[in-house]
Amino acid sequence: MAIIQKLDGSFYNRSDVLAIARELIGKVLITHFNGEYTSGRIVETEAYAGITDKASHAWNNRRTDRTEVMFGAPGNAYVYLCYGIHHLFNVVTNKPDIPHAVLIRALEPLDGIEFMKQRTGQVKEDRITSGPGKLAKAMGITTELSGHSLLGDKLYIADDGFRLSKKDIEANKRIGVDYAGKDALLPYRFILKGNSFVSR
Repeated sequence: MAIIQKLDGSFYNRSDVLAIARELIGKVLITHFNGEYTSGRIVETEAYAGITDKASHAWNNRRTDRTEVMFGAPGNAYVYLCYGIHHLFNVVTNKPDIPHAVLIRALEPLDGIEFMKQRTGQVKEDRITSGPGKLAKAMGITTELSGHSLLGDKLYIADDGFRLSKKDIEANKRIGVDYAGKDALLPYRFILKGNSFVSR
């Protein structure tokens, strides 16, 4: 049985948000609420490079009540509401006042699949975590967890020994950020090639 090792603060406290987004592919996102344990392997991420990235909520040093979490400690969760419906889960990286973040876009379910189905109302397993809004709902992640440390036991990311080579991971442009002009074309989205849970 694989040993699950929670990622520590040094993983998030690095300056290269692209490296972090790539290295999160294959890691395991875990939630443990009210006795309900759920986990899924991360198969799709997007990097957001803060004040210089027009696709980032913190572009041009924009600080609001919502984005202030991005300027805080690395290893915190940044969860925001999209279209007033979908909760999207991001990981804050780099150091305080440098608002880098990685959006977790898709998971391959591992544990607690019945809990995930109950939360989402979905019957088919292949639809419950194949997109950022879906995975947050399946994992029980809401905006109430924005600012929550991923170093605790309620919501965290771990390494279970699963290993990938560079050729297993593909980089391409991010989704839904056309407003960002040239920055929308940057290869900041990472996917696990051939995985059926990557968002469509």
